[in-house]
Formats: sequence, structure tokens, C-alpha cells
Amino acid sequence: MANLLLERTAPLPLDEAWRRITRWRRHGDVVPLTVVRVVPHEPTRAGTLVVARSGVGPLAFDDPMEVTVWRPPEGGAAGLCRLEKRGRVVLGWAELEVRPGPGGRTRVIWREEIRVRFLPSLFDGAVRHSSRYVFGRALNHLLRQP
Repeated sequence: MANLLLERTAPLPLDEAWRRITRWRRHGDVVPLTVVRVVPHEPTRAGTLVVARSGVGPLAFDDPMEVTVWRPPEGGAAGLCRLEKRGRVVLGWAELEVRPGPGGRTRVIWREEIRVRFLPSLFDGAVRHSSRYVFGRALNHLLRQP
């Protein structure tokens, strides 16, 4: 299993940072070879299914993630979303959190535990490294674009 922790400080209010990182379809715009669909479409809540389809042609696979915790930031308090990976290929969970940061900015924390079925633990380091790169870039893009 590969564990991942990404942290960013954004010059955004809590609710705007939250909105940017939880617009699920936008994740598909910033993660290579990925398209994201959401069931039901709106609004996100516990039970919503976010499905990322990654790959090309016959090598593509679905990464379905169920929202199990949905607590948007409210009244200056932190917000938290937890997604449980329910697919046949990628297992684990992800948490996206926003909390007040220094100088009126927002601290964004992305935690993830990833296990790729059929891939021996020998490859955990490679999975961690590639995930940190891909998701780090994605998070940067999501926070920069309105």
C-alpha cells in the first residue's frame, strides 16, 4: 500500500478552495488520460459515486470512489471529504481537507492510501512516487483555476 500526503497553502477563502478541489469533473481535466463522471450529478453528498476512467482503449479502467464523508467548510470551520475506492483495480481511500491557514489563506490537505490490485508491494514506492507527482500537479492546477 502506498500512502500519500500533499499539502498546499492557497490565497483563497475556505469555501472557494473547497469548491475548486471538489468539482470532480475538473479532476479529469488535470489528470492525464482521465475522464470523471459523477452519479448522481449534483449536489455531492455522502453516497455520491465519483468514477474516474483512466487509460486508453482496452487498457482503460474505472476507479469508482464513494463519498463517505461530506462536510463542507462552514462558518470558518474546516471542511472534509472522504472517498472510499470501490474498484477492481485501485483500492484504498482519499481525503480532501480545507482548513484556515495563515494570513486568511486556506490550508489544503490531500491524503491518500492507494493499493493497486495484482501489483506486488515491491512496487509501492513507484506507485507513491508517481501518485505524488500526478496528484500534486492536479492539486496545483485545481487551486489555480477558478
